[in-house]
Amino acid sequence: MNALIQEVKSSLLQLLGNTIEALPAFAAAIIILFLTRYAANVTRRMTHVATKRMVKSQSLRSLLIQITHVATWVAGVLLACVIAFPDLRLGDIIGLLGLSSVAFGFAFQDIFKNFLAGVLLLLNEPFRLGDQIIVNGSEGTVEDITIRSTQIRTYQGERVLIPNAIVFTSSVQVLTAMPHRRTDLELGVDYNTDLASAIDLLLETVKQVKGVLPSPSPEVDAVAFGDSAIELVVRYWSAPQKIQVRQTRTRVIIALKQACDQAGINIPYPIRTLYYYNQEQFNDHYPAKDCADSQIN
Repeated sequence: MNALIQEVKSSLLQLLGNTIEALPAFAAAIIILFLTRYAANVTRRMTHVATKRMVKSQSLRSLLIQITHVATWVAGVLLACVIAFPDLRLGDIIGLLGLSSVAFGFAFQDIFKNFLAGVLLLLNEPFRLGDQIIVNGSEGTVEDITIRSTQIRTYQGERVLIPNAIVFTSSVQVLTAMPHRRTDLELGVDYNTDLASAIDLLLETVKQVKGVLPSPSPEVDAVAFGDSAIELVVRYWSAPQKIQVRQTRTRVIIALKQACDQAGINIPYPIRTLYYYNQEQFNDHYPAKDCADSQIN
């Protein structure tokens, strides 16, 4: 029993001694991690300054900045591991990562998938920072594309984070990809209206509205005979940003309403016509057999 106690004491003393010997190495590793954090921020700022002068693409600049930041952290963590565990060499770490790559693949497949999708998005640039897009049911302005997610600010001021893998594999509607954007505005006029004169009036009115682009030129089309009006569609082009589209649409509606009022063009309400008749003078409400008997008599 005494021998067992002595063996336990000696093991504890040896463990304590090894821990005390390793304290300087652990302290140095912690210091290196703090220095790595500082170095990552410095390299991030330096990369931002350097790429701002040399790289015109904002998305590519963002990719280089993020890669530099991550690479600095990886180098710092590896160096800290080597110092904290002197017997562990860099080759052993790489070999360990190679042996466990399958496990890492299953555990972090979503992270790797989003990372690769983010890199491809930043390289291919299907849309850029500041573009207004619709993706996966969300619409707004692209604020940032990180290595994990795409950040969108909605028109209501909310931030939506969409994983890059979903963005990369989904249909993306880029609303600001072109320098202009068309709006179709429906308008109904009374059946007694002179269509040719009305179309000319609406066309000249919409051309003078602030925000309507002269090229491509506006159009007014008659599209259908409605229940209570002849349906027209006013097509015009404006700047593609959402706020410009909304404000221009409001100004066009006001201008068209004023022009129609001044020209005496009626924009009718939905109308339903009802016909009344004296059922005593008609027999179409009787069953068919009774109608035939009444006609014979």
